[in-house]
Amino acid sequence: MKTIAFFNNKAGVGKTSLVYHLAWMYADLGLSVVAADFDPQANLTSMFLNESDLELLWDGGDRGRTVYGAFRPLLAGTGDIAHPHTVEVTPGLALLAGDLALSRAEDELSSQWPGCMDGKERSFRVISALWRLAELASQKNEANVVLIDVGPNLGALNRAALVASENVVIPLAPDLFSMQGLRNLGPTLRSWRKEWQDRLCRANGIQDALHLPPASMNPTGYVVLQHAIRLDRPVKAYGKWMQRIPNEYRSAVLQNEQEFEGALTEDDPHCLKNLKHYRSLMPLAQEARKPVFFLKAADGAIGGHLKSVQDSYDDFRSLAWRIAHSVGMSLALED
Repeated sequence: MKTIAFFNNKAGVGKTSLVYHLAWMYADLGLSVVAADFDPQANLTSMFLNESDLELLWDGGDRGRTVYGAFRPLLAGTGDIAHPHTVEVTPGLALLAGDLALSRAEDELSSQWPGCMDGKERSFRVISALWRLAELASQKNEANVVLIDVGPNLGALNRAALVASENVVIPLAPDLFSMQGLRNLGPTLRSWRKEWQDRLCRANGIQDALHLPPASMNPTGYVVLQHAIRLDRPVKAYGKWMQRIPNEYRSAVLQNEQEFEGALTEDDPHCLKNLKHYRSLMPLAQEARKPVFFLKAADGAIGGHLKSVQDSYDDFRSLAWRIAHSVGMSLALED
């Protein structure tokens, strides 16, 4: 099982849409995929499911059909995590549904973090809960990869979600806010990785019983969600930030001060993709509840939209291959 989190503490960079589309694409490429919604806003879940399906999942006191419902026995002190329920979206793609109630776990995840340094078993159970839920969901669906969506913050819930992630892809936009996000995110990832390594050294046999996550959080690269302008005619600010991203990523995330000699992100080996927004297709995709690259004429994708649909398929397919190669994930032979 490969676990890949998509994370930036800057909101509005297209993170959730990226997870959604890549989950569909990997399923289309023949992998078994679990999309895990660890963001209390549950935006990923709302992209997959309509309101009536959401109501069924969230109705009832125990909310046992969501990630919070599976987490709840441990939080309540009545047992360990429950086996997670997953929703089959399409053959090869399952959803571990999010829940606004997951935010209730924040305080417990924060308070149990220091307890791991004392070797407390409950502390390790709580901090590793999201990892173990992802692992159980993966086993249930015989998944090759778990794609993890998290919220845009540096709190205890996201720390636990990143602890559960072997690999981290960073979505960016070419603006000042994404630059600042990188400057916050890089040191935080290193700090969380080091702190979890220190805690694993104090697991005292708990590791075998719980199969605790390794302290990986490997930076896999970044994806730039472009503004709706042409790269060969950038506005001044856009061009400035596109040129700054490679060195900011090296410095903040990789601690590599060697200057990048390329002019734009497309020359940077750490850039997984410069991805268009496909703004005109998104409303159609949301209405049809499918990714932009599966839109048909019946969904309203007519005229110039048809070319954009094909372009989007090619873009997401190449991104899926690039990420798979970066994390050591096998796909079928490319056409």
